[in-house]
Amino acid sequence: MLLGHVARANPHSRCVANGPISALVIFTGPNAYVTPSWYAAKAETGRVVPTWNYVAVHVYGTLQAHDDAEFLRAHLETLTRQHEGTRPEPWHVTDAPADFIAQQMKAIVAVTLRIERLEGKWKMSQNRSDADVAGVIQGLSSSAAPEDRTVAAIVADRHARRQTREERRS
Repeated sequence: MLLGHVARANPHSRCVANGPISALVIFTGPNAYVTPSWYAAKAETGRVVPTWNYVAVHVYGTLQAHDDAEFLRAHLETLTRQHEGTRPEPWHVTDAPADFIAQQMKAIVAVTLRIERLEGKWKMSQNRSDADVAGVIQGLSSSAAPEDRTVAAIVADRHARRQTREERRS
């Protein structure tokens, strides 16, 4: 089950106002642009194009609105505890005036998504040759962008695992 909230003015809240609906939520993970300049195949054949390496999870389920102040309040307090709990002086919903919180709550709607199916997707240069993968790892590892370096580490790890599986089979 996923639990969240959306602005009442958000068109998504109007979609579920008349009852539960089927929905898709997409979570994206590390991702990075891959230039064909990093591929050994560029020099060999020139038959390469840019691409994107990424991790994503698609969550399918039934989305339902909960336009109930008690449900929403409990959700907001749980969410606040989760994000504020480790701070030296955590903020609590009760720190704000009650009438202010009530007013803010009128502007949002709690939603739940009952998960029916999950689909994960990795595109981490697994379709490329060892030489091309080495070029991707080198190129992303030398980037100043932290997410590029994260993707480089994932590509390297997945490639090493693939090589280990292939070695076991032979």
